[in-house]
Formats: sequence, structure tokens, C-alpha cells
Amino acid sequence: METFQALFNTVLIVFIMTTMLSAGFNTTFEQIRSVLSRISLVAAVIVAGFVIRPLIGWGTAEVFGLATPAFIAMALLWSCPGAPFGAKLVMTAKADLQTGAVLQVLLAAIGSITFAPTANAIISAAGLGDDVSLPVGDLIKTVAFLQLVPFAIGILTRHWTPERALEWTTPVTKISSVTFVGVLAGAILGSWQTVIDLVGSRVLLAAIVASIIMIAIGYLISAGEQTSRYATALIQPCSNSGPAFAAVAIAFDNDPDILGAITAILFLQIVAGLLTATYAGRTNTTSHPSNTSA
Repeated sequence: METFQALFNTVLIVFIMTTMLSAGFNTTFEQIRSVLSRISLVAAVIVAGFVIRPLIGWGTAEVFGLATPAFIAMALLWSCPGAPFGAKLVMTAKADLQTGAVLQVLLAAIGSITFAPTANAIISAAGLGDDVSLPVGDLIKTVAFLQLVPFAIGILTRHWTPERALEWTTPVTKISSVTFVGVLAGAILGSWQTVIDLVGSRVLLAAIVASIIMIAIGYLISAGEQTSRYATALIQPCSNSGPAFAAVAIAFDNDPDILGAITAILFLQIVAGLLTATYAGRTNTTSHPSNTSA
């Protein structure tokens, strides 16, 4: 079991770092300036991601009366905006990829700092037990290092030597995709019985409800064209799973019940996002220019 956990944690670290490195390779300072100049949109997305989103996760966990492991999973995941998969959803929807990708990276970067205190505040306020808490300081340092450093390296590489960044993008992205599958597979192998037990449970219903609510909120907060609305909507439902898995490893010794709940919730978030993106892609007669150029 110790060998399995060591392997799982290693794959997790590679996944987090390559994901953010890939994001950096695909982001330019001009793109960042262009999106951040839309101050009202950026402010709305930040409020939705770091205030509304955690509250939705907490609220649905309370409404559906989830058990402690599932409640912790909801608190962790809904405190982690900025999933890289969000950009893929925006692309599927033929929406504004530049806006969606930059906002996704912004959420992931800020979330590396806010994740631990936010999740810990929810866990404490929910009264899940005196012995249930996160080592906030350790998590902030770990997650920030694993996310911010690779992203900074990636974006600086893109700025100084764009040809090198473009050359490395494909292999790094492939490693990120493969290790993401590895993390999910490891979580399932370590908690397969829990995942099976969750089928048909209130945990999955809570995940679906929270995902739908955040997609709707993301769509409503953008006052721009429909392509921008779908971009802000589709970066909302999926969670940046790296910090959540890291928290389970550091704070809960890879508890199989929490891992199982996280895995199941992540799957439902992806399903909700994909269904919405597919519908949007079919209704959009033309792609946004930033999407087709990508």
C-alpha cells in the first residue's frame, strides 16, 4: 500500500506541474492583457469562482445531507476553480477560447493560494468534527509551488522563445493527459468499492445540481456575446483536481472514502460540462475567431 501511495503521489505531482506548464506554453502576455482589460468580466468571474462556487458546493452538500467524506470532497473540489479541462469544453462549444483559457488560468493561479483557506473554512464552519481540518500553510506552499512555478516557466518560455514553447507543448500536454488518467485510475483502484457504493447516491445528485447551477451562473455573469457567455459558463463546473487530490494526500492520508467521492464528483462535473458544451457547439453556426485560430 505504501508503494501504491508513493506512486500515486508521484503521478499526481507530474500531472499538476505538466498541466500548468502546458497552460503557460499556450498563454501570451498579450492575451492576458487583452482579457484582463475587461475589468467587469474579470471581477465577475473571480467572484463567481472564489465566493459563489465554494458556497454552492457547501450549500448542496448541506441540502443533500452528505456524509463527512463526501462533504469534505465537495468542500475541496468546489474550492478549486480553474480546471484545465474548462478550455477543452470552451473549444467544444466553439466559444471564445482566448477569453476562456486566460480566465481559466487566472482562476487556477489565484486558486493555488485561496484553495486551502477556503476549503478549511467550509470544513470548520460545517462542524464536521474537531479532528477534521487542513494544514493550510503546508497546502498553500505545496499547491502554489506545483502550479505557479511551472506556469511562470511556461509563459516566460513562450515570451522569450516561442518556437521552443510550441515545440514542447504537444509532449507536455500528452504527459498531462496521461497522468490525469493515471490519477483518476489510481483514485478508483484505491477506493473502487466506495465509487461503486456511490452509484445512485445523493452525492452524485449533489454534484450534478452544483454543476448545473455554476454553468448557469457562469453564463449569466458575462454581458458580452454568446460565445463569451459560453466561455465563462464552461470554465465554472469542472474543478482543478490537482489541489484537491494533494489535500487528500497531505491532510487525509489518501482516505479511500474521500478519494472515491472526489473521483465520482469529478466525473459528473465533466459529464455536465461536456453535455452543455456539445449542445452549445451544435447551436453555434460559426466558431469564435480565437477558437478557429487555435
